[in-house]
Amino acid sequence: MSPASEEERVALVTGAARGIGAATVRALCGRGYRVVAVDCCAGDVPGDLPGVAYPLAGKDELDALRDEHPDQVVAVVADVRDRTALDRAAATAVERFGRIDAAVAAAAVISGGRPLWETPESHVRALWDVDVMGVWNTAAVTVPRMLAGPDPGGCRFVAVASAAGTRGLYHLSGYGMAKHAVIGLVRGLAADLAGTGATAVAVSPGSTRTSMLSATAALYGLDGAESFAASQLTGRLIEPAEIAEVIAFCCSRAGGVATGTVIGAEGGFRG
Repeated sequence: MSPASEEERVALVTGAARGIGAATVRALCGRGYRVVAVDCCAGDVPGDLPGVAYPLAGKDELDALRDEHPDQVVAVVADVRDRTALDRAAATAVERFGRIDAAVAAAAVISGGRPLWETPESHVRALWDVDVMGVWNTAAVTVPRMLAGPDPGGCRFVAVASAAGTRGLYHLSGYGMAKHAVIGLVRGLAADLAGTGATAVAVSPGSTRTSMLSATAALYGLDGAESFAASQLTGRLIEPAEIAEVIAFCCSRAGGVATGTVIGAEGGFRG
């Protein structure tokens, strides 16, 4: 069977309503992909995520993204902690577009601001449930459909990790634990996919201009996200669209060469 062209490829992206997830949807649409854009759309500070003290994206943001690309994007409200809801989103991709060629697990939250021994267990569990199990659930519902599809050898799973996934950051032990786990998950998945042609990779952003970075600044008592520009060798924050370009490459057939690795997109992050 001949490989799919970019115009035929289909992706599922979580955390799609804003930030890196939304930028990834736009980057893939620009390459001709059709995309199922998934977000929990929880909006105001979520009461069921202890320690997460900032608003998440709202449904209006997800709908606006869909409206930018009405012929390419299907918007689905689903929480990555809910495997059944994610499974329905993956089924929607196959029902609407006939296949899944790439999955991007970009949904995540952040909390912290205390040393490990003062961090409530509930905060750690919230990070684990979204940032790790959310990636696990995304892989679990998309990879079987990729392998059963018309071009399994061209299929790609991409998880958004973090600079915190390869180093320890002050008062972010729970978040760092979660992102280290994401990298381990991806490496294990890549090993499981050996011989199928499908691949898995983690992309590790540095300080990127997102709501999550603004929330991190608040945890540190800083004036705003721009305060982190000094931590980058580039001397500036990374834009979500820049990370999205890296992710889009990893989603491509050519991106399979990176399987099992962590692609640093850190802007020279100094920690």
